Amino acid sequence: MSRAWKHHVDPEPWSPDDDAGHASRLDPGASAGRLMLRRFLRHRLAVLAMLFLGFSYLSLPFVDFLVPYGANERDVEHLYAPPQAVHLFHEGRFVGPFVYPTTGRADLREYRWRYETDSARPMPLGFFCPGAPYRFLGLVEARLRLACPPEGATLHLLGTDRLGRDILSRLAIGAQLSLTVGLLGIAVSFGIGITLGGMAGYFGGRIDYAVQRLSEILKSLPELPLWLALSAAVPAHWSPVTVFLCISVILGLLDWPGLARAVRSRFLALREEDFVMAAELMGASPARIIGRHLLPNFTSHLLASATLSIPAMILGETALSFLGLGLRPPATSWGVMLNDAQNLTAVETYPWVSAPMLPVILVVLSFNFLGDGLRDALDPYHES
Repeated sequence: MSRAWKHHVDPEPWSPDDDAGHASRLDPGASAGRLMLRRFLRHRLAVLAMLFLGFSYLSLPFVDFLVPYGANERDVEHLYAPPQAVHLFHEGRFVGPFVYPTTGRADLREYRWRYETDSARPMPLGFFCPGAPYRFLGLVEARLRLACPPEGATLHLLGTDRLGRDILSRLAIGAQLSLTVGLLGIAVSFGIGITLGGMAGYFGGRIDYAVQRLSEILKSLPELPLWLALSAAVPAHWSPVTVFLCISVILGLLDWPGLARAVRSRFLALREEDFVMAAELMGASPARIIGRHLLPNFTSHLLASATLSIPAMILGETALSFLGLGLRPPATSWGVMLNDAQNLTAVETYPWVSAPMLPVILVVLSFNFLGDGLRDALDPYHES
C-alpha cells in the first residue's frame, strides 16, 4: 500500500542571502575567509576568549600606569592585609570612589594579623596622580598612575602578601613575564619543529631517520625532571631578564618533537601532489617549495597548535618558578608569586595569597577555547 507524502514548494525564488547565517559548502557566494569568520563567530566561547586575551596582551605595556603600586613596593604597616572594597556611597550620600582606612595589629594569641576598618572616614581615591616611579615601555621614567590611594589610607583590592606588597599590582606586572614566556617559547619551538619536520618529510631518507630518532629520545625523557635539571643549571647570579630568556628557550627546546612529527606526516602526503612535482620541474629550490607551497597548506594546523601550546609554556614557567627553579625575585611572575603559597599555614590563614592561580586558570582556558574555535573555523566545510 503506497503512502502519499506531502511536499511544500516555496513560490519565492531562492536568494543566497537566505542562508547568510550558515557557513557550509552550499553557500556558493561566500569566500573561504568569510566562511571561516562566520564559523569562528558562531563559537561564542572562542570569541570571548579572543577578546579576553587580546585585552590582556594589549594592556601589558601599560600595566605600570594601570596599577596603584609598584611590583616590589612595600607597606610594612599592612602585612597580609585583606582585600579592600571601593565604595561609592557613604551613609546614603554619593561621594564617588573612596575607601575606608584600615589599621592592623598583631594577634599574639592566634599568631596572625587583624585589621580594623574605620567606616566613619571615607577617603576619596586620586586619579591620574603621581606614584612610585617606573619605566614606561622600559624606556622612559614616569610616575603617572591611573588611580592612587588617598593620603593616610591604602588601596589593596586583592590584599597584600607577607612583605606588604600589593597582590593586584604584582599580578598585573607579573603578567608581562608570564604571558610573554609562552610567545617566546612558541617561537623557538615552531622554528625548530617546522624546520626539522619539514626537512624530514620532504627529503626523507637519513634526514628523516635522524629527526625521528632525536624526537623519540626527547619524548621518552620525563618532562618535569628534565625541566628541573635544565633550569637548575641556570646560574643564580644571572639577571632576571637573562633567566627569563633561558627559561623561554628551554621550554621551546623541549616542545618541538610533537610539532615536527605533525609537519613530517603532512609533508609526506603533500610532496606527492602534482603542484609539488610541477614546482620541482620548474627548477624551484627545496626551500622555496617548502616555504611557498607546502607550509601554506598546513597553516590551519599550525595556528591551532600554537594556541594550544602557549598555555603549556605558561604552565611550565609557572611550575618551575613555583618550585624555585624558574624566575627568581626580584623578578615578578605568577609562578614567583605562587611560591609564597607553598606555606599551607599562610594559605589557610590568608587565602588571598593564592590569587595568582585565578589568572593562570583563566588564561589557559582562554587559549584552549580559542584553539578549539580556530580549529573549527579553519575547516569551515566540516559541520560539527
